[in-house]
Order: sequence, then structure tokens, then C-alpha cells
Amino acid sequence: MFVKRPVNLVRSSIPVPQDDIPSAAPPAVLREGYSAIAATLLQLASGKGSCKLYVALDGTHGAPFQAVLQKTVEALEQAGHSVSLIGSGSYLKSGEELREFFAANITDNRAFGYFTDGSIEDYFRDGAREEASRRLSETEPGTDSAAFCLVFGPGAYWLGEGRFDLSLYLDVSREYQQAGHRQELLSFGLNWNRDAVEKYKIALFVEWPILETYRKQILDQMDYYLDLNQPKQPVMTAVPSLRRMISDIAGSPLRVKPFYAPGVWGGQFLKQLADLPEDWVNCAWSFEPIAPENSIVVGYEGKEMEIPFLLVMQQEHPAILGERLTGLFGDYFPIRFNYLDTMDGDNLSCQVHPTQDYIRSQFNEFMAQQESYYIMEQQGDSGVYLGLTEDCTPEQFRHEVQKAQETGIPLPLTDYVNRYESRKGELFLIPPGTVHSAGKDNLVLEISSTTWWFTFKIYDFLRKDLDGKPRPINIDFAFDNIDFTQKTTRVEEQLMPSPVLLQQQGENEEYVLGQRSDLLFYVHRVHLKDTWKDDTRGEMTMYNLVEGEAVRIVSAADEAVFVELHYAESYILPAVLGEYTIVNTGSGPCKLIKAGVSAAWDVSLLEP
Repeated sequence: MFVKRPVNLVRSSIPVPQDDIPSAAPPAVLREGYSAIAATLLQLASGKGSCKLYVALDGTHGAPFQAVLQKTVEALEQAGHSVSLIGSGSYLKSGEELREFFAANITDNRAFGYFTDGSIEDYFRDGAREEASRRLSETEPGTDSAAFCLVFGPGAYWLGEGRFDLSLYLDVSREYQQAGHRQELLSFGLNWNRDAVEKYKIALFVEWPILETYRKQILDQMDYYLDLNQPKQPVMTAVPSLRRMISDIAGSPLRVKPFYAPGVWGGQFLKQLADLPEDWVNCAWSFEPIAPENSIVVGYEGKEMEIPFLLVMQQEHPAILGERLTGLFGDYFPIRFNYLDTMDGDNLSCQVHPTQDYIRSQFNEFMAQQESYYIMEQQGDSGVYLGLTEDCTPEQFRHEVQKAQETGIPLPLTDYVNRYESRKGELFLIPPGTVHSAGKDNLVLEISSTTWWFTFKIYDFLRKDLDGKPRPINIDFAFDNIDFTQKTTRVEEQLMPSPVLLQQQGENEEYVLGQRSDLLFYVHRVHLKDTWKDDTRGEMTMYNLVEGEAVRIVSAADEAVFVELHYAESYILPAVLGEYTIVNTGSGPCKLIKAGVSAAWDVSLLEP
């Protein structure tokens, strides 16, 4: 995954009181480079004499611990300090023990697992803390200067049971971890993986639920936070400074750092738009935002720090979501925008997403995957597959799908699934259980619930994936969830809505494009010639510029709070923003998709 298109910085400007910063902190709020880490430890040792100093270097799996250790140890030893190292990996269960312990979560399915409810201690063998405590007690001070004992690796702080003089959290984004998975990075604690697909599956169902929850639990006990997404130039800040920056940006429009990925059906539109590398075969997906996966780049005093959006949500979800949505979702960001690019590409798989009951019972997932397709661009005879033909029966459809897989003879898909011509500006609604696919030659803006992994492929045109392996087909899962009442007549009446004018301001208009009680989101479109005034009314609102050049979104309370939104970019307007104005700054009319959580949504659907 890669991002080359300029990332919109979210800038923080609130000064951080020096009394909020740990005593060992350098004076700058953001410090760059490995020297900042060593300087902090050396300042801790200043004037201590002969003593033991315990330092925790905890962090995310995949963070470059070895690079941090190498440069820090060199600096400490050059200053005359002795250093001993204790790695958290020494106290983990074996790889095979971990596979056995998490077997019910990893499962034997190639793509799907079961979300763990486990905790950090599940990774460690019995008695690990006691063993680590004895070893910590055995470290000896130097004769004339402090002796450092550095405990490093995920779970280091947990192992030390709070006996640290200084603690640092080393962080990288999920995007960075996934890049490592495509290289040599194995799943945390394991000594082998089948392939990158399994690595992602284990991360999604086991590693991230445990390690990200652990980060959430301990972060306020850490002294420093390190952004290591650019390993040659780490950025360091005191945790109170991080908290103040997050609080500062939470009141302004937020844009996450988008990321991109190729795929077997991917197109060429996003590759050109985002100026992606020439050697990419295509770009299939762009995510902005899909909250667990994205980061936010924060600018402060000319420096930048990349922060997982999850950290922003964990701290500031009331300000971002508002009271009603916080009551429904806690710190879970409920809506995602992403692009599906099939321009000069191919069809997506014919697929279906699980129902709420199924996704909870089978995968321990919080919320069903509810979707919609907004056709942002198209060419030629592009189309969308949606719902089943009137004559389609479960028995016949399953038989023909299975036969195609076994014989390699292509399935005549339109005998069973409706295909509709796609036109720029159309919206197709996709409740759970609805069979669907985006055909080739579309750029689709997908407005959906945040859940994203649970796509059950029914038929994939007998293709192999980019790695040359067959793509996983999930016929059993799929047919457990297909809604066979979603046939032609019902689809055309209920899932292909026409725009309805909601309000006007001069020559500007807002339309309702789609809203249903079984979909948590609403989709509106603002047609903007000059200026539009609106109000978040205490709830998060999302915008994407789907036509036109650029707009400016300005806070009514403070005109210094504004952002520039360009074609194909997305912004989150936090609940606390209140009244705002959208100004068309381009040379012609423009259109914006506006989305949020629908008041008409049947929230009882969230119940188990």
C-alpha cells in the first residue's frame, strides 16, 4: 500500500504547558530522530550516579525495535553507561502453543476467523511476569554511572509490572504492518505463516484486538509516544503533548491519510489520480476513511506526526461522534468511505455480506456489513449487479455456482443475478444478504458501515488472485446469508432510489439519495453553485467532493478553522463543529456526497 498524493495535514496549535511534560522531556513538543530517544534517556540518568534505571520500550508489533535499540544502546554506552536488554519475546508462548491457544480464532478457513476476546497475557507463558521480575532484579549497576535495563517488545510494560523509571511506546500504523507482512514480518509470536492472507487474518482476528486494546489501556501510563512509520526519521512526543494535540484537532474537520491497494479486478483511474507508482499493475481500492486502518497526519510547529485514527477516536469520540452516536457505538467510528476502481479493469466477484445475527454468532463481529454504491465515474457499457432474477431459486443457483467451480465452465451470471446499467451519479443500496457486484469500467464511491472484511464470494469468474493462487470462494457462508426475496421487482422498487429534493438555498440544493431503516447510514448530495450553510447539529457528518474542483469548509464560529476539499477527497466534520459554510472555490458547479448515521435506522438491529 502506498500514498503519494499530498496528504492534508490536520494542524494543532495549542501550546503544551511544560508542567504537563515528564521531567526527562526535551523542551520541544515534537522531536525528530533517534538522537531524541537517546537524549531523553541520558537526561534521565543525569545526576543519578551509580543506580539501576529501568526503561520500557513497549509498542506495536512490526515497529522497528532493533533500530531503536541499536542507536540508543550505542549512545548510552558512549556516555559510559552499561546496558542490559530483556526482550518480551523471551517470555512468549511458543509459536505452536499460540496457534493451539488461538485455534478457535484463527480457524482453518483461508479468509475468516473469530474475533478474540483475549488480552495481552494470553500471549505469554505461565509465570512470565515472575520470571521477568527475577531477571530485572539480577541486573547490576555500573561502578560510576547508571546502569540501564531496557525491556523491549510488545508487552514489555506488562512484564515489568510498573517498576519502570521511564516508558516509551513505539507505534506504527496498520498500513506499515501490512507492508511488513508482504515482506518477512510474521504474525506476533509465530514462527511461520502460510502466506500474507493468513498474516492479515491473524492480525485482524487476534493480534489487533489484543494489542490495540492493550495500547489503549497503557498509553496514559507511558511517558513518551514514538511515531516510527518513517523509520529513518522517528518522531517523539510526551504522552500529555500527544493528548493535547489530539484534543486540539478533534474540533476541526478531519481528513485521514488515504491508502491504496491493487487487486485482480483493479482499474487505472485511481492510479493516475493519486500518482501511484508506474510499476503498479492497477489500483483496486482506496480507503478514506476506514477507521481502524487509517492514520491522521498532524502538523505542529513545522513537524509532522502520524497517529492511528483509533487513538483519536479512543480519546475524542464524544467530540467527534456526538452524544447519540457515542451512546450507540462508544469509540467505534461507524461509517466508511472507500473507492472501488474498475475503470479499464474487471468485474468484482459476485458476493454477499452476512446478516447481523450471522456475523455476531459466526465471527464475534460487532456490526453487519451494510453497503451502497455511488457511481462517481463510468465509461462505456458499465454496469452494477444487484439482487436476483425473478426465476432464480436457491437450489438452482447453488448447483450452477458449484458446477462452475468444479468444471471451470463459466457461469452465465445474468441468468441468476440482475445487471443494471450504471450512470454517473446513481446510488445502489445493498442491505446485508443482497447479492451484488460492481461491473468493470466504474469508479464507485462506497458508503458503508465500517465493517469491511466479511465479503462472501459466490462466483469470481474462475480467476486467480495477483499472487497466482485461487481466490477463496465462500459458497457455504454465502448461501447461509443470501436473501432470496431481493429479486428484480423489489430491487428496482427499493434499492435503486431516485433523488428527492430536501432543501434549497438560493441556487443550491440538497437531495436525499438513499435511506432505509435497515441501513445505518443516510446518503445526501449537495449541488453547490456558490455557498451552502449547514450545521452538524451535534452529530458527525462526512463529505466527499464527487464533482467539481474544490470547496472550502469554514467554521461559522471561527473563520480561522477551515479546510480545502478537492475532487475525490473526504472529510469528517466532528459533532462539536456546529454551524459551518461550504464555499465553492472552483470555476464551475460542484456536487458533494454528504453522509451520516440515519435517524431512521432501526438501532435494535445492533442487538445480539
